[in-house]
Amino acid sequence: MRRHKICAVAGVLAGAALLSGAYASTASATVSGNGGNRIGVIRGSGTVAIAKEGPLTAPWTTEFSGVKQVTLSGNRIGIVAKNGYAWVKEGSLSAPWTLESTGVEQIALSGNRIGVVRTNGDALVKEGTLSAPWTNQHAGVGELELSGNRIGIVAVGGTALVKEGTLSAPWTTVNNSVIQLTLSGNRIGVLRSNNVAYVKEGTLSAPWTNEGSSVIQLELSGNRIGALRTNNVAYVKEGTLSAPWTTQYSNVIQIALSGNRIAVLARDGNAWVKQGALSAPWTSMNNQVIQIALS
Repeated sequence: MRRHKICAVAGVLAGAALLSGAYASTASATVSGNGGNRIGVIRGSGTVAIAKEGPLTAPWTTEFSGVKQVTLSGNRIGIVAKNGYAWVKEGSLSAPWTLESTGVEQIALSGNRIGVVRTNGDALVKEGTLSAPWTNQHAGVGELELSGNRIGIVAVGGTALVKEGTLSAPWTTVNNSVIQLTLSGNRIGVLRSNNVAYVKEGTLSAPWTNEGSSVIQLELSGNRIGALRTNNVAYVKEGTLSAPWTTQYSNVIQIALSGNRIAVLARDGNAWVKQGALSAPWTSMNNQVIQIALS
């Protein structure tokens, strides 16, 4: 019998991801960014997506209601509504929305690329304007990740594949028994079904570095690596793949990274972000939060 990988928003993204299998009933959310200055959260029983731009204390703008995923990249915001409609806006926080696709489980953004995983397990990516045509990438997909000119998927059975270059570039198998894939620049990270995290840097065929065990969420941004462990403590390292870990926050259900920003979602629904060094102080973002994402 097919088991579904159930990755929801917030910390459920991490913990429930352990139920890996074929393609997702709700695919993994892309929550980390590439050094942007936007923060997005989904709040409350109405699952309202709100976003802010600029300093950590900037005001919030309401973006959409009835949302199950929000993702940010540069001046683009993408959401998947509860009805499976995927929408993207480009420009200011108050820019109009463009409907991208229906029957969507997950959306991913990077630069001028947009990717979706549809309810039938097909992964599609477009490049250019919001109205650009879709290119079919792979069938039976449980997770889709974009970073620069790289596209990564976790396929049926837990095989992780990455391609580099054009949308029609060939796939390279990078690992197996994978329950989460994450990309950032020339780094690739995987979380395997035994809860061991690995990261590689450089070419698609570069060797892996073991980043630790008891991991339930792995995130990459620039030269930082974030890990949420089974003890619900969030850790971040900076620099080389073998750099030491720094403890960030306890009772965490989700972590996100972007440039020199770190975000955590605590078990009590409070979201916090810090900016600067790993030891920088935290700034409270919002409460009743069920997902946080950084651009």
